[in-house]
Amino acid sequence: MDSFDLIVVGSGAAGLISAIKAARDGKRVLLLEKLSKIAAKLKATGGGRCNLSNTLSNENFMERFGREGRFMRDALERFDYKDLRAFFLEIGVETHAPDGHRIFPISHQSVTIIAALKKELEKRGVTLLCSCEVQRISHEEDALFMVSSSQGDFWSKNIIIATGGLGYPVLGAQGDGYRFAASFGHKITDLSPAMMPLKVEETWVGDCRADTIAKVEMRVDLPKSKKLRAKGDLIFTKNGIRGPVVLDFARFVTPLLKTHERVPIVMNLTKGMHEEEIINYLKNEAKKDSKKTILEHLHTVLPLSVAKALCWQAKVDTSLRYSAIEGFKKNRLIKLLAWTPLHITGHDGFEKAMITRGGVSLKEIDPKTMQSKRVKGLYFCGEVMDLDGPCGGFNLQWSFSSGYLAGSLSQ
Repeated sequence: MDSFDLIVVGSGAAGLISAIKAARDGKRVLLLEKLSKIAAKLKATGGGRCNLSNTLSNENFMERFGREGRFMRDALERFDYKDLRAFFLEIGVETHAPDGHRIFPISHQSVTIIAALKKELEKRGVTLLCSCEVQRISHEEDALFMVSSSQGDFWSKNIIIATGGLGYPVLGAQGDGYRFAASFGHKITDLSPAMMPLKVEETWVGDCRADTIAKVEMRVDLPKSKKLRAKGDLIFTKNGIRGPVVLDFARFVTPLLKTHERVPIVMNLTKGMHEEEIINYLKNEAKKDSKKTILEHLHTVLPLSVAKALCWQAKVDTSLRYSAIEGFKKNRLIKLLAWTPLHITGHDGFEKAMITRGGVSLKEIDPKTMQSKRVKGLYFCGEVMDLDGPCGGFNLQWSFSSGYLAGSLSQ
């Protein structure tokens, strides 16, 4: 009988580190991966540069995940970004934070991370089976789990589900982990694609594709959702928006699109200036050079294409000087500059989603161990759980932290 102390299903960041941790603790570990190679999604992380984590304190880190963030307290206390950097240094990978915040391997290549993890698997004696699709996991009467796969049946007292979410199905994501969890009675919360570009109703955005707009703030303009907001750099596309702020913001919007045909949002494109500050700024610019047009003044804070589009919406002649604009048109322009409205109408689904919002309910998982509260010996880690954060190394650190804790095994 092929029996192990632990079977890990899925070789993403969470699965890899959980297998390594358990093997380091002397456990006999089997790691199963349905694709032909390990860490397919990890390879694509950060455009291949692999933003591993960031230097935020644990408290600030948890806050960025919202109200569920405190679930990760025990995992972070056990294995935070400092521990992650020490771990990678131990296995031969130096890391740095060139901007003082985001942590990368010095090579800025995910293949460096993957090669080191694979070498550590081999060093610790982890049995790795690739091209091995798990079809079913059952719990036998003698407290053993039986894993039925395309390469045979395996048994263990402990199972870790580290299969990730539904994002990027081309990299193997098919929601297997949700199916396994549900078979043991676990609740799966509503699943939505996240961290992705968004499509908008307005056509003017297609004329504004040349530049990146820095320090944009976005918020949902619905009565019960006004607290949903994000900040970062924005890029307009042919029929929508993308960029870091959109990747963060999408996790709030995609669930709303299930109940709203379109989701109204507003954006501050003027680096945080509110109406009064914009008025004072334009007045001061006009005093410096009264011959300049409103378009020339706006071009000091906005890309020319965006400035033109907002003037067009306000029905303001771009050739006019600021003082020559009619009062009601000036007010309309100021309001548009302070909060530019858009209507989100859709997205490309899980095909383009970097992460999944939703998953195995956290209420049914012990945060001190990552073990199921329903079935002893069943553990979860990483994206398969109902916990997701913004871009910037948050989700990868969570995968490593939860994987390390799960791999410690409470029994």
